[in-house]
Amino acid sequence: MISTRLRSFARLSARLSVPETKAARVKTERCCSSADAATLATEEQKQTGPTFVPRTDGITDGKWDQRDEAAVDIALQDAQKAARKRSASQPGTVLLGQTVEELGQLAKDTGQSAYRGKQLYDGLMHGARQLDHFNQVPKKWREELSERQISTGRSKLHHSVTAADGTRKFLLQLHDGLIVEAVGIPADDADKSRLTACVSSQVGCPMRCTFCATGKGGFARNLKAHEIVDQVMTVQEEFGTRVSNIVFMGMGEPLLNLPSVMRAHTMLNENLGVGQRHITISTVGVPNAIMKLASHNLQSTLAISIHAPNQQLREQLVPSAKVYPLEALMLDCQEYFRVTGRRVTFEYTVLAGVNDTPILAEQLANLLRRFDLRSHVNLIPWNPVDESRYKRPDKAHVRAFAAVLEKHRVPVSIRVSRGMEAAAACGQLRNQHQKAPLQDFAALT
Repeated sequence: MISTRLRSFARLSARLSVPETKAARVKTERCCSSADAATLATEEQKQTGPTFVPRTDGITDGKWDQRDEAAVDIALQDAQKAARKRSASQPGTVLLGQTVEELGQLAKDTGQSAYRGKQLYDGLMHGARQLDHFNQVPKKWREELSERQISTGRSKLHHSVTAADGTRKFLLQLHDGLIVEAVGIPADDADKSRLTACVSSQVGCPMRCTFCATGKGGFARNLKAHEIVDQVMTVQEEFGTRVSNIVFMGMGEPLLNLPSVMRAHTMLNENLGVGQRHITISTVGVPNAIMKLASHNLQSTLAISIHAPNQQLREQLVPSAKVYPLEALMLDCQEYFRVTGRRVTFEYTVLAGVNDTPILAEQLANLLRRFDLRSHVNLIPWNPVDESRYKRPDKAHVRAFAAVLEKHRVPVSIRVSRGMEAAAACGQLRNQHQKAPLQDFAALT
């Protein structure tokens, strides 16, 4: 039976599938709507620069409470708005993410032949970042599109760093000056054709996982579908080769932004040619959302950020587990497997002296064997984060943890850390740059 606490959080998450007009609003003193959150963020940016995303007043480290639920509610309301289809010719529309047919309609709505839409599409796929880059279309039409505030939707590369192993992390400036991270991870073995893009789904994150660099900041807004696709295109352009694999493991909780994530998934698969089986969507767990994801009948991998084998420890590491208990999460994973037939990956960030003991490995093995699903455990040695109390485990402890799982015939792998010199932990590079506001910020058009 789902607990009262879970039902409270589940009511918020259920709004992924109900009209916005029926959504009840969570009222707090300072956090009651996405507009309020944007206003607060804007005021902070005036003082500290647009790379800084503050936590909403009242949200602090510690147990999950109503203010956290309100932040989640903001993300869900934002997701609903993104789900509403806009006409391609509406003022403020972005070109990236529109289909050839939609761009053709835009051309006709603005007095051009439909084939001009295909020219726009081809230009975007070949890296056009501004309207002036579409040399194959009339200059007068480009000016008209600009007057309508129609833009390409591409970001500006604000900063990048490269690690010795070739991993590159990018800070991308969005149209409103906010900063988001993307990572390009080249192959480290004989398969030189593999290039993985790790993408963000939100600017910041409201989930507050205690070991996560992104969780140390606040939540500004969801990313739109084109802003997710833009990250992959940037990685491709900067590496000079196509992205073969995509993991939604950057900043943010993808299942709080499911409409945009699903639209981006379609675009990445159909427009950029990334196979569904080469796309992984990671989540710490959002009530109702896992089965909503299952309804899309994807061939992609679901990765659950579990991090602990029991409820007490998981609440310490993942505060939202208070309202979405481990048992309920596992039941949803079991149902996901029944509906889709797809194996579920469980991501387990290993923290020295916290969740790395053989006893906890035994608990994890027993937990997974209790449920009727195919699973795989991916052990991730923690990447150090500034101002964190956690420590990176040594290799012996990680191997010992894996050995216990193998003894119980639980499939397990150990992720090789990549790009540690490049502030590899999710949100870490962005956090470093929050301390130095942008000096040349100007909203992109």
